[in-house]
Amino acid sequence: MVSDPQAGRATRDPTWVKWTLIGVVVLFLTVILILPIAVVFTEALRKGLGVYWAALTQREAWSAIKLTLLAAAIAVPLNALFGLAAAWAITKFDFRGKNLLITLIDLPVAVSPVIAGMIFALLFGLHGLLGPLLDAHDRQVIFAVPGIVLATTFVTFPFVARELIPFMQSQGRDEEEAAIMLGASGWQVFWRVTLPNIKWGLLYGIILCNARAMGEFGAVSVVSGHIRGQTNTVPLHVEILYGEFQFAAAFAVASLLLAIALVTLLLKRLVEWRVERLRG
Repeated sequence: MVSDPQAGRATRDPTWVKWTLIGVVVLFLTVILILPIAVVFTEALRKGLGVYWAALTQREAWSAIKLTLLAAAIAVPLNALFGLAAAWAITKFDFRGKNLLITLIDLPVAVSPVIAGMIFALLFGLHGLLGPLLDAHDRQVIFAVPGIVLATTFVTFPFVARELIPFMQSQGRDEEEAAIMLGASGWQVFWRVTLPNIKWGLLYGIILCNARAMGEFGAVSVVSGHIRGQTNTVPLHVEILYGEFQFAAAFAVASLLLAIALVTLLLKRLVEWRVERLRG
């Protein structure tokens, strides 16, 4: 079959269009992404490594770092288990209410994190629905670590499920059904068939979930109470430092979050490359 050169030229944009689009993209990325990243690291190191290190090792900063890691260490595994269970149920079984379940999984993406924090405050606050019961048993959720973990878990739980659902849908059910026909139990099918097939998609979702948990601000800001050295996470600590005009310290702590984000992007790209190789 002979190709038509006219058809090829009809689908090829002029050179000036190509370079204009490339220029717009590069300019946009430079202004929105590259310059802010450069500013953060420049300001963080402006007063030298001594000031930078002191800002990161300050007692309140270290407390915020530990609390952020604790919240992520609890929220991410919980979301991984939920996402795995939800994706498995949605892709491997047919049941009434499946579309409703998918919609509810997307809810935290549609709801503002601040609203999510307010919901938890109305539920578990001292004057909230469950507040008097918690107070009677000397338990505190809002303005304490449990509230921060709850808020972090809520805003991050869609990430693993939303990565696994399309990943598992593309694989179908043939291998699981074949294993069951050969006499494998449910757990054997999961450990020997399902999990090996989805491990890279699961890792991809966990990486994104962890990055979101580390950087969460809105919901955590509402439920934390901003108690220095106790309920401030890293993003909240940055806000306080910046509000107190401690710019070098604020940018130093912010650079830690930015470094985590860059490492996350690198890991994300490595996982994508691995998945592409497996599919290729």
